Amino acid sequence: MTERYSAGQRLAAEALGSALLLAAVVGSGIMGERLAGGNVAIALIANTAATGAMLFVLITIFGPVSGAHFNPAVSVVATLQRNITWSVCAAYVAAQVAGALIGVAAAHAMFEMPIVQVSLKPRSGAAQLFSEFIATFGLITCILATVRFAPSRIAAAVAVYITAAYWFTASTSFANPAVTLARSVTDTFAGIRPIDAPAFIAAQLCGALAAMLVMSWLLSPRDRPAR
Repeated sequence: MTERYSAGQRLAAEALGSALLLAAVVGSGIMGERLAGGNVAIALIANTAATGAMLFVLITIFGPVSGAHFNPAVSVVATLQRNITWSVCAAYVAAQVAGALIGVAAAHAMFEMPIVQVSLKPRSGAAQLFSEFIATFGLITCILATVRFAPSRIAAAVAVYITAAYWFTASTSFANPAVTLARSVTDTFAGIRPIDAPAFIAAQLCGALAAMLVMSWLLSPRDRPAR
């Protein structure tokens, strides 16, 4: 269906969707932290609910235009599966990162905070990196299986998965290199130190590739029905 839209329209959808997603992630983190009175669990609930809800909306409205990747890991997997070309992938990733950075700046502006920031929030260690591997492995598994068996439910499946992954991973499931880069430039509840971001991104890409390999085997039909 995305072939009905021009390259410019698809890139705009990826950029706008990424911007709105990060505005929701960062903005809800700021709002949640301000209203929670120091209760981190309540702040995380607010952050989780807003992110899951926004993902559902964004995938629903932009999925028919660009595929609603909003995530370089998703775009890389789509390229490796020959659904898009490498040149389109590169353009998508650039749009996603640019949009994500704009979304963070918009969140800062909405809450009267400095537009340009650098995160001081540490997120490092083997457990955090393993969490990002698992989070992204699960996300790509969710996408590939849902697209195969229930494509009309992709928005709900991804939104519900990310909502759950916020809570079952130690890293709160970034699962997205563009999100990780953007969150390194906000010194708020959702932030990550720039020094910690590259390892997060590496873990995310490894998780995405592992999921693609596993699901390529798992979803490959047999030549003859099993007896």
